[in-house]
Amino acid sequence: MENLKVVGSEEWCVFGDLGIPAIKARVDSGAKTSSIQAANTKVFTKGAQEWVKFEVNPIQDNRSITIKTEAKLIDRRTVKSSSGIAEERFVVRTPITLGDDTFEIELTLANRDTMEFRMLLGREALNNRFVVNSAENFLIQDFTSAEIIGKYSNYFKEKTGLKIAVLASNPNLYSNKRLMEAGQARGHEMVFLNVEHSYMKLDANSPEIRYRGGNILNEFDAIIPRIKPAVTFYGCALIRQFDNLGVYCLNTAESITQSRDKLFASQLFSKNDIHIPITGFAKSPLDTKDLIRMVNGAPLIIKLLESTQGKGVVLAETNKAAESVINAFKSVQTNILVQEFIKEANGQDIRCFVVNGKVIASMQRQAAKGEFRANIHQGGKASVIKITQEEKKLAIKAAKVLNLAVAGVDIIRSNKGPLLLEVNSSPGLEGIENATGKDIANSMIMAIEAKLKFKL
Repeated sequence: MENLKVVGSEEWCVFGDLGIPAIKARVDSGAKTSSIQAANTKVFTKGAQEWVKFEVNPIQDNRSITIKTEAKLIDRRTVKSSSGIAEERFVVRTPITLGDDTFEIELTLANRDTMEFRMLLGREALNNRFVVNSAENFLIQDFTSAEIIGKYSNYFKEKTGLKIAVLASNPNLYSNKRLMEAGQARGHEMVFLNVEHSYMKLDANSPEIRYRGGNILNEFDAIIPRIKPAVTFYGCALIRQFDNLGVYCLNTAESITQSRDKLFASQLFSKNDIHIPITGFAKSPLDTKDLIRMVNGAPLIIKLLESTQGKGVVLAETNKAAESVINAFKSVQTNILVQEFIKEANGQDIRCFVVNGKVIASMQRQAAKGEFRANIHQGGKASVIKITQEEKKLAIKAAKVLNLAVAGVDIIRSNKGPLLLEVNSSPGLEGIENATGKDIANSMIMAIEAKLKFKL
C-alpha cells in the first residue's frame, strides 16, 4: 500500500493516442471497467485487425468541441446500464495519463450524454496503482478554466460575424443550452434573451426592443423563439417587433399563435385534408351528450385548448365520466376539445422533427405503464423508429400548413392510417437527440444560415 498514490473522486485524464488533452472523469471503484462518452461509432478494418472510429465531446454540456479519433477494437461486450437496459458496447485499449503516470487501460465506448461525467474511471484502471479518497477531488492534477480553454483553443472557430439570439425563459433548459452550443460551434455570436426581461418601443420612425434597463437590441441577424405557453401573447408581440426591425425569426409569431390554438389548428388541418382523430367542440352543456356521441363515445380524450407536454389532457373512460368532466370545464368557462380515443395505438405516438420542410429525425414514444400520454414529460420512453413515406408527407404538410420552419409533429398510427395529433412550435431537443443520436440543434442553426444565405 505504501507505493499507491491517492486519487480523488474526480480527476482530469489525458489520452495522448486519442488526441484528448483533458477529460474530467468520475472515479468509481465500484465499476469494473472504465468508460468514455462516444458518438457515431463505426467499425472498420486496418490491416488485418478491426478498429473503431468514434467522436468524443470531452467537455460536459458542450458539444461545440468534438474530437474525432480511432482505436483498435479489442472486444464487444454486453453491458447493463444503471437503468437495467442491456446494450452491446465496443471496447478499446489505449494509454491514459494521470499526473506523472502513463499506463494502458480498457475503455468501453458508451453514450454518456445524459450523465454528469464524460468518463468513468473503474477499478481495473486503479488496481495496484491508486487508492481512492472519495472525500476529495483532483488530488493527482487539476486544470483551471483558462487552462482547459488553452488546451482546446484549436477547436474554437473564428467568429463569423453572425449574431443570433435564443428568445426563451430558462437558459439552463437542455434545448436552449444546446442551441447556444451549436451556434457557438459554428462560429456565431450567441446571446440568450429572457422573454420577460425584453420590452419594446412602438414608433414609426425609431422602433426599438430594449433589455434589462435600457440595452437596445436592434443588432441581431436572427432570433430562435422558444416561447413557453404562459408567455405566448407577450413572446409573440416581441417576435413581431423583431420581424418589423428586419430580424429573421426561425418561427413567426403568426405560426406560433396558430400552433398554440388547438381549435384553430385543427380547423386548418381539416381544411387542408390532413386527417386527425374525430374532434368536437361545443359551448353549451345541453350539447354534451351529443358531443360525446359525435366522437364515437367513451373512452375519449378531453384537451384544454392551450396545453403542451401532455398537461391539460384527460382520458375519460366512460360516457358518464366524460359528461362530468366536460360540464365541469364548461362551468368555469374553459374551452376544451373532445377527441376520439385511438385504442389501437396502445399508448404510442411518433414525434417527427421537421426543419425547413424536411423530417430530420423521428422517434417513437411509449407511454409509461398505466398512462395514456406518451409525452417524455409524462414519463414516456423514446426509441428510434423508421417512419413510412405517408407519415413523412403528413408531418411535412402539417408544418407547412402552419408555416413553421421548425416543428415537432406528433402522429398516431390508427386502423384508418396515420393521424395527426398536434404540432409543437417549440419542440424539445433532449428526448429526440438522445433517442436518435442526431445533432438537431446544429440543423436548426444551419436552417438559419440557409435562410440568410450565409456560408461558412
